[in-house]
Amino acid sequence: MKRIGDLLRRQAPAPLPPPRIEAVGEEQQALLLLRDYEASGQGWFWSTDPSGGITYISDSVAVALGRERSELLGTPFHALFTIERDESDARARTLPLILSGNKSFSELPVRPAHGTTEQCWTITGRPQFDSQNNFLGYRGSGVDATERLRSQRDASRLVKYDSLTGLYNRHRMGQRLVAILQAYAAAQRCCAVMMIDLDRFKQVNDTLGHPAGDELLKQVAQRLQRVCDKTAEIGRLGGDEFQIILPNVEDRGKLGEMAKRIISIISQPYSIEGSRCVIGTSVGIAISPFDGGSSEELIRSADLALYAAKGGGRGQFRFYSSELHESAEKRRRLEEDLRDALINDQIRLNYQPIVSTTTDTVIGVEALMRWNHPEFGDVSPAVFIPIAEETSLIIALGEWALRQACSDAMTWPGNIRVAVNVSPAQFAHANFIASVTQALAQSGITPERLEIELTESIFVNDDETTEQNFAALKRLGVRLALDDFGTGYSSLGYLKKAPFDKIKIDKGFIRDVTVPGSRNPAIITAIVSLAKALDMVTTAEGIEARDELALMRELGVDQIQGYIYSPARPVAEVSEALASGAWVIEPQGPAKQRAERRTVLRRVGVIHDDHRYEVMMRNLSRTGAGIEGLIDVPVGTEFVLDLGEGQLAVARVRRSEGASQGLEFETPLVDDGAGGLCTRHRVAPYVLAAMGMPSGQTQGPVVQLNAGAQVSLPRFGTVDASRSGRAA
Repeated sequence: MKRIGDLLRRQAPAPLPPPRIEAVGEEQQALLLLRDYEASGQGWFWSTDPSGGITYISDSVAVALGRERSELLGTPFHALFTIERDESDARARTLPLILSGNKSFSELPVRPAHGTTEQCWTITGRPQFDSQNNFLGYRGSGVDATERLRSQRDASRLVKYDSLTGLYNRHRMGQRLVAILQAYAAAQRCCAVMMIDLDRFKQVNDTLGHPAGDELLKQVAQRLQRVCDKTAEIGRLGGDEFQIILPNVEDRGKLGEMAKRIISIISQPYSIEGSRCVIGTSVGIAISPFDGGSSEELIRSADLALYAAKGGGRGQFRFYSSELHESAEKRRRLEEDLRDALINDQIRLNYQPIVSTTTDTVIGVEALMRWNHPEFGDVSPAVFIPIAEETSLIIALGEWALRQACSDAMTWPGNIRVAVNVSPAQFAHANFIASVTQALAQSGITPERLEIELTESIFVNDDETTEQNFAALKRLGVRLALDDFGTGYSSLGYLKKAPFDKIKIDKGFIRDVTVPGSRNPAIITAIVSLAKALDMVTTAEGIEARDELALMRELGVDQIQGYIYSPARPVAEVSEALASGAWVIEPQGPAKQRAERRTVLRRVGVIHDDHRYEVMMRNLSRTGAGIEGLIDVPVGTEFVLDLGEGQLAVARVRRSEGASQGLEFETPLVDDGAGGLCTRHRVAPYVLAAMGMPSGQTQGPVVQLNAGAQVSLPRFGTVDASRSGRAA
């Protein structure tokens, strides 16, 4: 063994001498260390000449930029990179601006100015100067920060954005609104806020599951982004609540139109995991500084407007007004009292005639519910029906209306039909078919005399129950009418599978139908043609003027319903009219369609020269108003009508008879979303203050608001509009 070991040792090569280390200078050693650091990929170096051209850059950066290092020499350094900034960073700094300052900077995040690479770096630079303090260029270093900056961006997004929709979240929207209002208050500018709440979203979650609900919210967010322009800021506050901030917008005409577009686009059907679903939305709008100066006040006002929109029947919008506080309290009272209204015999049915277009003969009536409240008097169905729907009282009211209408119709001579409105909730109720059968049996009326009016919203669920109910109703022999056609979730597919006998053209298509350039006649023509092809009858609602009636006859509409023939009448009047046989009504109404004039009774201010008068406003339309309280007012006199809350409308007297004047507005009013009217613009509180007028009530000296608004005439006499008094 020892001999073998000796042999192996003799064959092994002699050990090498230790390497000879030559001494190097400190500068050379530092250069070698920097080369090693550069080669490791942990960092890189760069330098420029006085003009900013690159004199040195590491190979690793050239490779990342897809270039040869030799190509980059002489290229302006700022042409290769752009600053990577957070989108909320309002600083206007650019890389050329920073480099032109000849000052040191540290850890500046940059990314390639061109190309699609997501790589990012942080760069540090120090200016170089000679002994005479002449600038020689920059020397600097860089570090790969791609992952760190990506993590920071992701963390920032979690803080600012809704992870589901990609919109701003509640926290970020709150920050933005505070910042905008603070900046705009100093500049005396306006800002609008829309609060949006989805209707029937819970049904989608319950029936299709939460993943489908999440997908629906994503699609809603995408639709909102399509409706809004780039200046709008959109956020999801949580659940099915969204918010839109509209900087520098206060035109209520434009805001109303935008709200209508939002309601329309969100209400269009969705395809979710192969299933079709339909939702709706309600919108509340508040505008700073009119409805609140702080973020909290403005959001509170928008929330109250949203509550009013939902209370008005959903699928609507509302502007905030100070009256909403009182309306909310009144609505609470009505909700409580409605529960006992049927028991206390406060609910009744009136009947509006449906007339043949060609013969003026009444061929049917529509049952319309009325509520005579002991304190508030007659409450509009537009107010109490939505309350009934929210509190599920609509089913009890609907069943009562069916029984009562059939019972009343049985007492009338002849075979006149009676139409009864049925809500989607009542239609979907398990007891609906039984209630119809019972109403027919108890009254003894033949089924073909009963016409059930349904809106397109019954198709929201689009399930088997809907089809089964249609089949059952047709077996009973009752007639079916599709009400408000064209305003809801219209689809030709509904008409293909639903056995309707009649299409009722919504009065929204009647409005402005005779105005030159209106598209409504073409739409009505298409509806009439479709109905005839499907063997259905057409009824036009809301006809009030003779020119509208003439056009409906020309377009081939079969039946007319509206004030031109008759408002809804008590049952006793219907019985009396039918007692003599055929009920023929001569049309009576204005020759031409005019702006809808609402009867009102409220005190408003009229400003003329440097005087302000209190008058009584008797009626109001988009284009004018009727007032009482002034005498000796020449036709042509220009006023400023103070409607309150900064709403000042320039008007001209077009009619003057004693103490009564008819005013024409210089700028038409716009829809307020609640069935009322409002001015397109308002005068801001700080402007009113400058005029010497508190924002709550306009008074004091008057400034010129529009061309020709201020006139100089003698003071008018005044009368007490509530009495037949003499001139003051």
